Amino acid sequence: MKLNSFHIKSLGFFLGIILFLIVWFFVDFGPEFHNAKLVAAVASLMATWWIFEAVPLAVTSLVPLILFPTIGVLSSSSTAEQYMNTTIFLFIGGFVIAIAMEKWNLHKRIAMSVILFFGSSPSKIIFGFMAAAGFISMWISNTATCLMVLPIGLSIVYKVEKEFGKESSSNFSKALMIAIAYSSTIGGIATLIGTPPNLIFIRMYKINFPNSPLMKFGEWMVFGVPLAVVMMIMAWIVLTKIIFRSDKKLVLDKKIIKEEKIKLGKMTFEEKAVMVIFALTSFLWVFRSDLDLGSLKIPGWSNLFSSAAFIEDSTVAVTMALLLFLIPCGSSENKHKFILDQDDISKIPWDIVLLFGGGFALAEGFVQSGLSKLIGQEFLMLRNIPPLALVTIICTIVVFSSELTSNTAQTTIILPLLASLAKEIGVNPLMIMIPATFSVSLAFMLPVGTPPNAIVFSSQRLKVWDMVKAGFILNVIGIIIVVIFTRIFFL
Repeated sequence: MKLNSFHIKSLGFFLGIILFLIVWFFVDFGPEFHNAKLVAAVASLMATWWIFEAVPLAVTSLVPLILFPTIGVLSSSSTAEQYMNTTIFLFIGGFVIAIAMEKWNLHKRIAMSVILFFGSSPSKIIFGFMAAAGFISMWISNTATCLMVLPIGLSIVYKVEKEFGKESSSNFSKALMIAIAYSSTIGGIATLIGTPPNLIFIRMYKINFPNSPLMKFGEWMVFGVPLAVVMMIMAWIVLTKIIFRSDKKLVLDKKIIKEEKIKLGKMTFEEKAVMVIFALTSFLWVFRSDLDLGSLKIPGWSNLFSSAAFIEDSTVAVTMALLLFLIPCGSSENKHKFILDQDDISKIPWDIVLLFGGGFALAEGFVQSGLSKLIGQEFLMLRNIPPLALVTIICTIVVFSSELTSNTAQTTIILPLLASLAKEIGVNPLMIMIPATFSVSLAFMLPVGTPPNAIVFSSQRLKVWDMVKAGFILNVIGIIIVVIFTRIFFL
């Protein structure tokens, strides 16, 4: 009998409970690590439910609130604190700005302006879409970016298919759809708020290394942006020059994009207001603290305040998000209304907020119970492996395993383990934690690998094999590039 999604979820549900009971009753770490065993049981349950999505991901994330106080690992208050912290507010503030961009169609104007900047050949148009999607994805969720850009891409696909026929334009259609998905994912690795795993890394690092300075927004971009740019170029080459070469006779007319942009009309006051907030937020994030670029050091604006250490990226995000609820609309039809209102608050993905919180609570359980230390000790066999070989092994495992698992859940599970490993073998934790964080976002092979993959697959222009043959090459390229960047920045 063929298993459907219900059967798979049911299997995952009971498998999680079985694994929980097996660890609880049959695993023995010794009396010193009794609490570690209990946390391992909870982690087994949550990891299985996350992987199989046996229940909604956010619901699984509530498990620590119930079990940690009950089994005596963490108090209710200590556990609950993990669900609302500075990282969470950074995400909320960033998403509020994204909601404003979408509400007033600023995202469409940005996308089409970028596309018009590039040429009219198939490969140049695809590059234009990738640049637009990649840039937008640096600041808002990969899923939202893909959903924003895909309709524009499909409108061009329909037009091209009508003029040249489906068969002649097949490669172009496939390359464009996949390019939108890949660039939406790749752009997210460039900034701290671009994709959930990046934010999870920040929180996990703070939990495991509380005395170490927290990585700042601008510092992340120093290596995140170059990595994203290189990966974007490689993806473009693979899609347009190797896997899906378009007919050279297929010449597209920029008028299609211009017509779409004309339909938007002149830039409204609301769009301009959101653009200013968006630009100002980006500026404040990048230049909040001192930015050390080697020979050039740019002082941060937060130094103007005596309490500069109290100001974080979340402070900026929430401040700018708040302004969007205070700026009145300028058009007569929206008189007495504001850029954002009460209804827009409901658009914040609170389920993802809970997912973050559950992951942070689980990570805190790892640390407080001693499970992190115990696991790190078990990895001592890796002590003598050369650093680059260690990073390569980690990246390979993470990239290919993330094809079938939730990137957010996988990051939540693996980063505490890598933090423990770094402590035990005495290496810079950034050397293995950051490559793993990047790698989890480089799943290109399967429709279930990332939400953008699944979104473009719904366009009915692709087969699974189309994504697999392009994705496998990019997976391998991604591993190589991440290892090279690790060598440059952290060794």
